[in-house]
Amino acid sequence: MTRAFLSLGSNLGDRRKYLQEAVGSLGASMGTAVVAVSPVYETDPVGGPDQGRFLNLVVELDTDLTARQLLAACHRLESGAGRVRLERWGPRTLDVDILWIDGTTVAEPDLEVPHPRMFERLFVLAPLADLAPELVDADVMDRAQGQVHPAGHLEGWEPADG
Repeated sequence: MTRAFLSLGSNLGDRRKYLQEAVGSLGASMGTAVVAVSPVYETDPVGGPDQGRFLNLVVELDTDLTARQLLAACHRLESGAGRVRLERWGPRTLDVDILWIDGTTVAEPDLEVPHPRMFERLFVLAPLADLAPELVDADVMDRAQGQVHPAGHLEGWEPADG
């Protein structure tokens, strides 16, 4: 099993419900085990059109999936939430991105690991730092775009240690 981190966000509909259902779907049947779930943060959108605020969190997984298989699982979660891709960085019921997979680097047109913009976005770095502070440099956090506001924990999941 390999340690991996996913970023989940939602800014349409019942945002917490979409996050809860996605995290609940990340289980053994997908070749993954949820190790930890960060606190939830409410965030302003970064880039894209004018739209509502997001709820964001990061999930730590143990997985035996390859990066490509994990990407397919992320797309299945988004489809299950009824995500429609009309506009880049537009509003969405669920957005699931692979942030990091220990020991893995991928540079393909439709998949980059580590995520190419993760160190620019505070809505990714704040919850990632809650789970894996060794991956997040304080100077990088200070330069990241956006603002984050603590929004509690995802119901049914224990707060992350740290």
